[in-house]
Amino acid sequence: MILGLMGKKLGMTQIFDNEGNTIPVTLVEAGPCTILSLKDKPKTKVVLGYLPVKESRLQKPVLGFLKKSGAGPVKHIKEFASSDNKDYKIGQEIKADFFQPGDFVDVTGTSIGKGFQGGMVRWNWSGGPAAHGSMHHRRVGSIGSSSDPSRVYKGQHMPGHMGHQTTTVQSLRVMRVDMDNNLILVKGCVPGHKNGLLYINKSKKKAHRSLDEKKELVAVKRNPMKQSKAKVGAKK
Repeated sequence: MILGLMGKKLGMTQIFDNEGNTIPVTLVEAGPCTILSLKDKPKTKVVLGYLPVKESRLQKPVLGFLKKSGAGPVKHIKEFASSDNKDYKIGQEIKADFFQPGDFVDVTGTSIGKGFQGGMVRWNWSGGPAAHGSMHHRRVGSIGSSSDPSRVYKGQHMPGHMGHQTTTVQSLRVMRVDMDNNLILVKGCVPGHKNGLLYINKSKKKAHRSLDEKKELVAVKRNPMKQSKAKVGAKK
């Protein structure tokens, strides 16, 4: 079984559960992804293609690979891990029904770029004194030592380019699957801008749990040798 798909972020909205609670969700178009190649060695993997595109947009080596697999031109090609490929064949399409409500997913995308930012925005510096006499409000201060070690340490937090990095948000829950529009509704926010490419993988940390399942209340264990403050106050 494939462990992930490619998709596209459409935006955010909110839904309501059976108890009337508001749940913020992100609409993700999951697929359809076309199987381009199946690999068994050295590891079991599946090569998927996503988002049809004009042939003139692709390089000839990529077009040759796609024609060899019998698929049309696609914009994005990505390898995904798989536990078993016996149920798949080249040219098969995989859509949003790959996921079920209650699944947990890890979503990877490119975060929104913020351009060049100062240290207070980029690294949450507290800044210098805010009084009128101070001439040092938001600027960089001393960044290194003097005679020892006479250099700036690697990884020093400085102003610079912020955002536009590959980011993964783990263990997001699939709340609904809309097969008519090929959408999945994921609880919470995912990285990237509108129409940004996403890699949606089955969660490595959490297994499927039904949405109807409720958490069991754990009885709080109390030490019988200790008295509560309320009881102590009542005795006085």
